[in-house]
Amino acid sequence: MIERLVLCRLRPHLLSSDNFNLLQSAYWTGHSTETALLCVLDNIYKSTDSLQLTTVVCLDISAAFDTISHSTLLQRLCEEFGVAGIPLDWLRSYLSNRSYYVKLGSHSSPTVNCTSGVPQGSVLGPILFAAYISPLSRVISSHGVGHHQYADDTQLFLAMRASTMQADLLKLEACTCHVKSWFAENDLLLNADKSEVMMIGISSQLRLAATFSR
Repeated sequence: MIERLVLCRLRPHLLSSDNFNLLQSAYWTGHSTETALLCVLDNIYKSTDSLQLTTVVCLDISAAFDTISHSTLLQRLCEEFGVAGIPLDWLRSYLSNRSYYVKLGSHSSPTVNCTSGVPQGSVLGPILFAAYISPLSRVISSHGVGHHQYADDTQLFLAMRASTMQADLLKLEACTCHVKSWFAENDLLLNADKSEVMMIGISSQLRLAATFSR
């Protein structure tokens, strides 16, 4: 109940900040997997109507909720969102001195101290995670690449013409490398096995793209 009371005060405060990523479709009213899908599809359809193909990079983070740095999260809440004083002290206490164990039937594992991550299945965990990765939006936008997020999934997309395809692919590659570096600097690991790249367009555009990729 206390977590829900904190969420009622914290979420409106975070969402009202210019530093919260508005291209995050998880964890707030009126946004869902549907709005995330519609955003990406709308950009693809517009590109197709303009006779451009779209390259989409789908990125996934390994065990994202478990690797969040507590010190970085608290610093980000303070510096990016103005959470200070008693609220920040309460959140510091909320994250500190947690432990966990795994139980199967009558068997239990040893208890281990939880020194990173937000509590899975908690009321506050999702919005804290969204605040933690909000700066990533600025990193992506600095490369002139479109993007959208749902929780820990990030989609990068860029419309391309044949005349600029090589330069655009280099731009997308630079953006992806920057995102990977940002993840590493913030104790998050990009899961290469679950990350994918797609080129979407009409058949003539895709044939031309295949010629450029050879």
